Amino acid sequence: MIINRRHLILSGLSGAGISLAPRIAFATAETDRRFIFIIQRGAADGLTILAPTGDPTFASARGEIAASASGGSKLNDLFTLHPQLTASARLFGQKQATFYHAIASGYRERSHFDGQNMLETAGIRPYGRDDGWMNRLLTLLPKGESKALAMANAIPPALRGPISVGSYAPSRLPDADSALMERVAMLYAEDPQLAPLWQSATQTEAMAGDIDPGNGRGGVAAGKLVASLMAGADGARVAMVETTGWDTHFNQEGRLGAVLKGVDEMIDTLRTEMGPAWAKTLILVATEFGRTVHVNGTRGTDHGTASAAMLFGGGLANGGKIIADWPGLAASQLYEGRDLKPTMRFEAMVIAALSSHYGIDPEKLRRTVFPDFPT
Repeated sequence: MIINRRHLILSGLSGAGISLAPRIAFATAETDRRFIFIIQRGAADGLTILAPTGDPTFASARGEIAASASGGSKLNDLFTLHPQLTASARLFGQKQATFYHAIASGYRERSHFDGQNMLETAGIRPYGRDDGWMNRLLTLLPKGESKALAMANAIPPALRGPISVGSYAPSRLPDADSALMERVAMLYAEDPQLAPLWQSATQTEAMAGDIDPGNGRGGVAAGKLVASLMAGADGARVAMVETTGWDTHFNQEGRLGAVLKGVDEMIDTLRTEMGPAWAKTLILVATEFGRTVHVNGTRGTDHGTASAAMLFGGGLANGGKIIADWPGLAASQLYEGRDLKPTMRFEAMVIAALSSHYGIDPEKLRRTVFPDFPT
């Protein structure tokens, strides 16, 4: 069941997004470790996010958008991080970030909806599973209350499953009158289903405080909101943040730079706002698939295959590293003659990251969280 802010419950459980367009779903678990999955809906261009400037074919293959790498942070002889990812580059230098390239789920077509479903459910085909890998992860964590918090109109597929999960969405609507809120609370008090939901919603409202993402810089405000909802003993321990704006078929350079800046600000804000909990926080940033190597006729790129992914946190096992079996960008090295070839599976990366983060045996985690992923 979806629980929105108190005035949204009274007005039909409808919500509004924020300027960065994240929609956030949360679940609690009895652990002091935090895990946040930031999904880039729309197919983010990994070749611009983490540009392989050391590949001899990069400049000619990417044409005019190759210039977006200039001014970025050169991380090693092969890769340069986008210039808008300044905080991410700093975290990489502090060994609190790990970057992956030429990575993809098992999906090999080019539909956003199907690709996102495969990324979130980790099934062998789109819509082949009703539950998501994040909900399956919750079954491995210590037993505790799972409460629904709302910042989305629906639970994302990654969080669907037997463990109760909800969503939280800030609204620009005015607050309901306090007397009305008291009367509604009294009305719900004797109802065994509505009473705990109402209590959870009002508790979430209190944790969110006075933060209004719609009035500030999107990434900073979103980071503060997520951190506030994950703070303290009653806060969420697992979260999913949906970001949009990654489908860059035209004028890619400026549009992609803007959304990258927002995510970079969100991560940097989470780092500061989480306080000591940052040392036990893991953030995953990933997309459903990448984009074509070559630029189209409108200074953009079309749907591709492999992309880049990022991990952040205060206690990364492989912090300060780029993990990639680089396939190359020469015409003979491309997937289907047009895309970056995938050389690493998304599921393998997540299994390694989560098993290290939570101290769970990798094989046990694979069997439960990614049961369709082969050994």
